[in-house]
Amino acid sequence: MANSVFVIDTDKRPQNPVHPAHARWLLNQGKAAIYCRLPFTIILKESRPETQTTPLEIKIDPGSKQPELPC
Repeated sequence: MANSVFVIDTDKRPQNPVHPAHARWLLNQGKAAIYCRLPFTIILKESRPETQTTPLEIKIDPGSKQPELPC
């Protein structure tokens, strides 16, 4: 999932990640806004409580020298 954009709804519930082109379309249509730049996350402007999400696993390299940046 290297090319994925994280998505949350208005209640800050996680949604399924989307392709960057779909995220760009949502941003251009005004249906979403940028929530955080690192990792790039968008927030939807309408709530989607009935959406089913798939369980995901995130792997982090413990030897990475990346500084922690707040949203």
